Amino acid sequence: MNLIALPAFEDNYLWLLHDGARALVVDPGDAQPVQAALDRLGLQLQGILVTHHHGDHTGGVAALRAATGAPVYGPARERIPEPFEPLRGGQGVTVLGIDWQVIDVPGHTAGHIAYFAADVDGAPLLFCGDTLFSGGCGRLFEGTPEQMLASLDTLAALPAATRVCCAHEYTLANLRFAIAVEPGNRALADYTRQCEQRRAQGLPTLPSDIGTERAINPFLHSRQPAVVQAVRAHTPSAHDEVAVFAALREWKNTFR
Repeated sequence: MNLIALPAFEDNYLWLLHDGARALVVDPGDAQPVQAALDRLGLQLQGILVTHHHGDHTGGVAALRAATGAPVYGPARERIPEPFEPLRGGQGVTVLGIDWQVIDVPGHTAGHIAYFAADVDGAPLLFCGDTLFSGGCGRLFEGTPEQMLASLDTLAALPAATRVCCAHEYTLANLRFAIAVEPGNRALADYTRQCEQRRAQGLPTLPSDIGTERAINPFLHSRQPAVVQAVRAHTPSAHDEVAVFAALREWKNTFR
C-alpha cells in the first residue's frame, strides 16, 4: 500500500491510500488534487472516507463521487453530501480490502469519527481528521472539553506504532505551544528539530505515530503534574481534570 498526503488549500492534507490500481481517499475537501493524482497514477477510486462535516473535508465529495462512482462513508450524526453510508463508533467497514474500525471521537464536531485499521503493511493506521494533531488537538467547535478529553484518551490507547494521519499541517505551530507548556520535555525538543528539518526540505511532518504523540503532545499529558502546574499558573481556576484540559485548549487558542 502507498500512503500519500495530497496538499490542499493552505494547510490541509487529503490522504490517498492505494495499491497501485485501487485507491481510497480521506476527507477530500477539494476534488481537483485527488482527481489529478488518480489520473497520474492510473488509479480507480474505491471509496471516500469522511471524518466530519466541515467544508474543507467534504467540498470535493460530490464531484469525486460523480466522476468515479466511489461510495462515500461518513459520520451518521453529521450532514455529509448524500448519498453516503452512515457510520457510528463500533461499526466496521471494508474498503480497499482493509477492515476499518469506526471510532467515535466527538469534540471538534459533535459527530466526528475516525477510521482505524489494525494492520496496513505491517503497522496500524489511523485517519483522525481534526481530532488529534501532531503536538495538538482540534478546536472545540461543537463538542465539550469532556468529550474531547475522552476522545483523545481513546486514540492515545491505540498501539504505539499506529500511524496518525491527521488533516492539517499544524505541527510546528503546535510544537511551539507544546514547548511553552512543557519546556523540560526532551523528547519534544528532539521531535521539534526533526519536524523543522522536514519542513525546511518541503516535506510533510505527517504521519506521526501514537507513541510519539504520547511522548510530546501536551493534550495527551493534561493529567501530568508538570502540565497541570503550567495550566494552573496560566488559569488558576482550573481545578479538576476536565477544567485543566479546557484551560489548556483555551490557552492554545490565544497563544501567539
